[in-house]
Amino acid sequence: MGAPDPEGFVRRCSVLLLTMVLACAPQGDRAPAAPTLTLADSSEFIDRLGREPMVVQHPAGTIFVAGYGDTVPHLWRSQDNGRTWASVNVGVRDDGAVGNSDVELAVGPDSTLYFLNMSFDRQRLEGTRIDLATSRDGGSSWQWRQLSDTRLDDRPWIDVSPGNAAHAIWNDGAGVSHVRSTDGGRTWTEMSRIHPMGGSSHLAVGPKGEVAVRVVPISVSGNSFNAGEDWLFVSTDGGETWVKHNAPGTRVWRAMRDTTVKPPTWSEAPQPRWVEPIAWDSTGALFSLWGHENRVWLARSRDQGATWSTWEVAHDSAVTYFPYLIARGDGQLAASWITGTGNATVASVAYIETAGEGAPRVARAPTFQPEAFQAGMPPDTATSRSAAGEYLGMSFLADGSLGVAVPIQHAAAKRAGFAFRRYTVRR
Repeated sequence: MGAPDPEGFVRRCSVLLLTMVLACAPQGDRAPAAPTLTLADSSEFIDRLGREPMVVQHPAGTIFVAGYGDTVPHLWRSQDNGRTWASVNVGVRDDGAVGNSDVELAVGPDSTLYFLNMSFDRQRLEGTRIDLATSRDGGSSWQWRQLSDTRLDDRPWIDVSPGNAAHAIWNDGAGVSHVRSTDGGRTWTEMSRIHPMGGSSHLAVGPKGEVAVRVVPISVSGNSFNAGEDWLFVSTDGGETWVKHNAPGTRVWRAMRDTTVKPPTWSEAPQPRWVEPIAWDSTGALFSLWGHENRVWLARSRDQGATWSTWEVAHDSAVTYFPYLIARGDGQLAASWITGTGNATVASVAYIETAGEGAPRVARAPTFQPEAFQAGMPPDTATSRSAAGEYLGMSFLADGSLGVAVPIQHAAAKRAGFAFRRYTVRR
């Protein structure tokens, strides 16, 4: 039997005591567990094509999905958390329900629903009018008005502040136009133009009524390319005045369409690049999301766009494009994007936490292939996969889950509509 080892005994007891203390420590003293994002359920609605879908949830619980596909905008609703869907009658052409492009949705704190769309002339490749419908009874009835009938380069966006101020923007070929309503969309005031140049843009309204607008050099239609016009504008007085900032990060812009020749020709740019989304969380932090080559980047500003922290949040095997971003709470984000082209096209959905000063924690769900194919000649010959739009719309739902709308564009199978994928977020 060996000699007593009192020092060894003390060391062993110390280790045991430390282990017990760590095991009993409050959860807040530990590193938080990594979040997860899991597909909970998925539904389909096969009726009319829902390209570039937008998603909102009404305070009463109804989920709305808007999209376009033929000569009129479309709207659908679900009253069972996305399991089943029904078409919503938003009116007829005489009311203003006209257009085959770019549908936008928003809901105000007074429960007003906003349904905004742009009509598009596919021969001239330019927008012709912007119409807005509002509903104050959960989508049962709608009141239409025309916001613009000028030449349009870019889709409209709308968002509503917690104080019930609604802001809408679009590009009319001479820069970024801006209108504002403070009475639930009944009347609108034309504000000063945000910027006299630029193409596509995106709009986000913050928790204290801050308004941010992302302006990029190229229009979605390819009708304009203003090299160097790559900006972020922020207003803290409801759109009366604007501060211009450089956009965070690095990206390469190339004209998608040569308008100096007749007829105009499309170029083979290395990466589809149009709308770059921005979003505010409830603390007043501003976020920007973009793709560059085969990576997805996220930036956060705590000083209204003056300075930024930037992180890589995804590294894919092929080019990434068509990003979309939403935010809630303290740095809780959801993002979607497309990777690859043709039959290698896949869609990604991710949940991102950015609270604190550390690197974001990213929970990415398994990728999937949208049931969307290029329009062939004739259409039933198309075999190459497509994104069927410029983004996948998303919304955080009241039960804490994440709802994502995905176009279904499959002429060969005679299937046109959308899929609604609901993800469970665990933190």
